[in-house]
Amino acid sequence: MLARFFGWLARDLRAALSLGFLLLLAVLAVAAPWIAPHSPIEQNFDLILSQGEPGYPLGTDDLGRDVLSRLIHGAAITLYASFLAVGVAVLIGVPVGLIAGYVGGWVDDAISRVIDALLSFPAIVLAIAVTGALGIGMTNAMISVGIVFSPQLARIVRARTLVVRQELYVDAARCFGAGTGRILWYHVLPNTVQPVIVQVTLLLAAALLAEASLSFLGLGIQPPDPSWGAMLARAYQNMEIAPEQMYPPGLAILLTALAFNTLGESLRAALDPTMKT
Repeated sequence: MLARFFGWLARDLRAALSLGFLLLLAVLAVAAPWIAPHSPIEQNFDLILSQGEPGYPLGTDDLGRDVLSRLIHGAAITLYASFLAVGVAVLIGVPVGLIAGYVGGWVDDAISRVIDALLSFPAIVLAIAVTGALGIGMTNAMISVGIVFSPQLARIVRARTLVVRQELYVDAARCFGAGTGRILWYHVLPNTVQPVIVQVTLLLAAALLAEASLSFLGLGIQPPDPSWGAMLARAYQNMEIAPEQMYPPGLAILLTALAFNTLGESLRAALDPTMKT
């Protein structure tokens, strides 16, 4: 298994670079308390919106806080928020998709209509509405994003389940008296893992952008906790006098989302024999 994995990385430079960037980002996030040169909430009112000061390579924001330190600490919060949102989506979407695809009939019809209705709304608009109902804050914001993303996973799992339930090994399990729960857990679910892994990787990029958008609007992570979206919002307020403040959080969001998307597309090409890069 490991040999196949490293062989795939050796053949796909884009996947290797994307995975390497994400692993580096994860290391920075975990080691943030020891790597960051300053506290992310420490204010120095003598160095407001400064550039080129010793010990502040990326300057300071409008409250005199070190941009580099906030960027490093923000990586941990942003990644945690993205994985939380996708985790909620998996916990909701996968079981719903399994039930809809395996049971069929009116259950499938009802679930499919709900999925279609949810997918008809723009994701960020629906996330804002759910956040408004749950309350402002990072956890509620990411739960709302997970709820919004769950129909995408449910639709993928349902489609795969419709195929798997017709396989001979599923019929054999029924003949041997296996119950629905056992069939779903041991026979259907393992055969839906590949498309779910690909979709989860792509959803991590979407969740990161959603978290940044909600924090930018003030509905996500609240001050003084560092978040790339919140940093971008504060930089936007001072764009006319310090436009360089926009670049660090903006580039961090762009590169991380691009890495997740590139890795997801590479996984899709590797796991789907009908696709060739």
